[in-house]
Amino acid sequence: QVRLVESGGGLVQPGASMRLSCSASERAFRTYAIAWFRQAPGKEREFVTSISGTGGITQAADSVKGRFTISRDNAKNMAYLQMDSLKPEDTAVYYCAASRALSLVPSDYDSWGQGTQVTVSS
Repeated sequence: QVRLVESGGGLVQPGASMRLSCSASERAFRTYAIAWFRQAPGKEREFVTSISGTGGITQAADSVKGRFTISRDNAKNMAYLQMDSLKPEDTAVYYCAASRALSLVPSDYDSWGQGTQVTVSS
């Protein structure tokens, strides 16, 4: 398993931008796909976006396409989630996760961070 630590959450106004970071402990970081999931109060955890180990393939939920961008820096063992044009419905705890295979399914990921709260409110 990979130890993951998220950072960068907080409170922002609608329309603002925010970048989340995910730091990984694994030296073989580039062999893992990374995904971001989110969970709002009373709702199930949902897929946001994912990126392959080399960064050549990305996937995104329809609700965030054109607004959120996932990226990674394998030299630094870091992954990022750039969130633009934030909406109140983006409010949730955001988790980064790692898996040997690129997937949209939470159960396919066996390493998870502790989560970081993102609140979008005026």
